[in-house]
Amino acid sequence: MLNAHNVSISFGGTQLFSGITFKLGAGNRVGLIGKNGAGKSTLLKIIARELAYDSGTMAFEKDTSIGFLKQDLEFDYGRTILEEAYQAFTEIKAIEKKLTHINTQLAERTDYETESYHQLLHELDELTHRFELLGGYNYQGETEKILQGLGFKRNDFDKKTETFSGGWRMRIELAKLLLQKNDILLLDEPTNHLDIESIIWLENFLKNYVGAVVIVSHDKMFLDNVTNRTIEISLGKIYDYNKPYSQFLELRKDIKEKQLQAQKNQEKEIKHTEQLIEKFRYKASKAAFAQSLIKKLEKVERIEVDTDDNAVLNVRFSVSIQPGKIIIEATNLAKSYGDNQVLKNVDLLIERGSKIAFVGQNGQGKSTLAKMIVGEIPFEGELKLGHNVQIGYFAQNQAEYLDAEKTVLQIMEEASTDANRTKVRDMLGSFLFRGEDVDKKVKVLSGGERNRLALCKMLLTPFNVLIMDEPTNHLDIASKNVLKQALQQFEGTLILVSHDRDFLQGLSNKVYEFKNRIIKEYLGDINYYLEQHNLESFREVEKITVENNKSKATGKDAYLANKQKEKALKQLKNKLSKVEKNISALEIEIMNLDAAIYENSEEVTGNENFFKDYQSKKEALDELIDTWSELQEKIDACS
Repeated sequence: MLNAHNVSISFGGTQLFSGITFKLGAGNRVGLIGKNGAGKSTLLKIIARELAYDSGTMAFEKDTSIGFLKQDLEFDYGRTILEEAYQAFTEIKAIEKKLTHINTQLAERTDYETESYHQLLHELDELTHRFELLGGYNYQGETEKILQGLGFKRNDFDKKTETFSGGWRMRIELAKLLLQKNDILLLDEPTNHLDIESIIWLENFLKNYVGAVVIVSHDKMFLDNVTNRTIEISLGKIYDYNKPYSQFLELRKDIKEKQLQAQKNQEKEIKHTEQLIEKFRYKASKAAFAQSLIKKLEKVERIEVDTDDNAVLNVRFSVSIQPGKIIIEATNLAKSYGDNQVLKNVDLLIERGSKIAFVGQNGQGKSTLAKMIVGEIPFEGELKLGHNVQIGYFAQNQAEYLDAEKTVLQIMEEASTDANRTKVRDMLGSFLFRGEDVDKKVKVLSGGERNRLALCKMLLTPFNVLIMDEPTNHLDIASKNVLKQALQQFEGTLILVSHDRDFLQGLSNKVYEFKNRIIKEYLGDINYYLEQHNLESFREVEKITVENNKSKATGKDAYLANKQKEKALKQLKNKLSKVEKNISALEIEIMNLDAAIYENSEEVTGNENFFKDYQSKKEALDELIDTWSELQEKIDACS
């Protein structure tokens, strides 16, 4: 599909990367990694043919189609979600329009024996064949399936795209790209605006993608679950291995250790040769020998060890003062946005030292509750902060509040006080803004660099309670690891809103799930929540007792649970049998209709509702097949 050879690019005289070579083929699922500013998004733009490179070649196979999910999107206003998603099917929609026009003509005309009438029938036949070949009878169902997989509900489909946040519009764009089935799919931070459920759905979708996928992501678990190859950009070079992220790190480590050992052995030999040269070069009888050693030494190719970019953040979150035992006490909280009730009858009691993760689908109120706690938005109910509580708050869009025209140093100095103004440059240095970096304007910083600056600015304010809403968006993996370590060492109260499973592991001892306007508490970490959540989501009968690792149901309880499970399994199999019969009946009906189309029978030419009926049967068949698949999964889970 793509052969890149010796590609180089520079900006303002500074080389970003040089002489990089790689190939992309069908089935490649590449994790493109590297530090913020290493050139990952730049390389995606070059592959997408949106950015010219300085030297080298990018050779594509003929008619290679490319889909590119960018971090910054532009949307046309006025379309509904479904209408926007259908933009993925330009040819299908054009044929659909022609078919409608032809069917209208056929219904109105009575000159059945004329040449032009037969020409219309011929055109109808060709267009129908092309329409079916492109998946015209399935595209609507496929669109709805992907939109629902990405978190949209059916009652969202007819709403205008402009009524949704940037994160949700990013999902619409992602849905369009997945529907287009491009040869090469480029995804720049696709998980930034997805909740955990949608990320898991996307993982499963991408595992079966037939084309090549290149993903820029800082979500380690997502990369491990999806990719089969890793390309790292580091200090202007690339390192390319057919391994997912974690295995790539191990392999890189082993290779570097072998390089170091080989380099040591070579240096030892070189030193020995130099000693011999020094010993014999001034002796007439050994001069020729010394000269041969010198020539031999000049021909030696020095072994180089891959250099790593080891610059990392230096972050520490200190507790300002000791607060009281109760941090937050809330009663009967509620919040609505117009007719949309997000939270209702919420009671909370958060104690000092709690480490809490807010999880759940987007739009369920996680960020809303965080804003309510810090007093950023009005709400109904009562919420009290405890004695001496000082909150540090990092909003999901915190970086957007930075003045784009000001420099990094100006942002920090204006937010500082007399007590910490002298520490500003040191703080910036620990967040990797060193030397001339502090004079850069915010508008030229990458997404990750802006997030780092926003984090650094937050530290200028004292706090003992830390509320962070998606703090890892745009941060590279190394920076995320440092941030995670800092949060693990934080002795205050922590509330994290995040979709990053790997980041949340080891950071929380409670999980609050936001769903259907209420909050459910799980007394455990993110792994425990996912375990319980999967059981609750995929089991047909909620009454079945869930066995935990420490205790098992015995005696009468076990017998009743087993009987209940058998009953549920029987009900599922009965449903499956009925669905299979309906599928068989519909397939026969569709086969007969296909024959009528092929023969151009009067049933087709004389009935204007024929194709509507035909399409509705096709859609009904798709829905039955989906139902069959869901029932089979539930049967497998209960078996």
